[in-house]
Amino acid sequence: MSTPPGPAPTLPAASPPRPRFERILAYRWLLILAAGVLLLDRVSKAWICARLPYPTYGFPAHIVVVEGFLNLVNVGNTGAAWSLFSGRSTALALLAAATLIAIYAWRHQLGLRTWTVQISFGLLCGGILGNLLDRLCYGHVIDFLDFHFGNYIYPTFNVADSGICVGVALYLLHSLCQPDASPK
Repeated sequence: MSTPPGPAPTLPAASPPRPRFERILAYRWLLILAAGVLLLDRVSKAWICARLPYPTYGFPAHIVVVEGFLNLVNVGNTGAAWSLFSGRSTALALLAAATLIAIYAWRHQLGLRTWTVQISFGLLCGGILGNLLDRLCYGHVIDFLDFHFGNYIYPTFNVADSGICVGVALYLLHSLCQPDASPK
């Protein structure tokens, strides 16, 4: 009986799975910004609700920050941006929850390991969570920033809305600045 020449072939060793904490840390900028936007949103809305009865809009009950430019009010929005889909708060809450689940499910395809993308989605997710909590707790989103530009009155919004808009804008900018990755 003869033995085969040389050492027996070996399979490459599989790398051990990374610990859960290490996997979570890979998304630290997303988590930090989402928590920051959510915290700032909740604190600002709690402050507004403690200072102004709902609903409050216009003279004399609003708080004037900069005369003719910025007022603080307490209004509810059952729709989306600019009151689109008004009265559909439950459907919009379901859409928000589905969006957060989709972001989690496709986090690898979205490139969420990149810090610039994490900043975009951190702002976006924090804003989505802030407005989702309002819809679940109050049946509407609390808006309070009321800007006036001459005769034009910009739609009232909140910190969560700002996070969503800036997050989407940053992600679009990031996507436009990336080299074309499509196969040739």
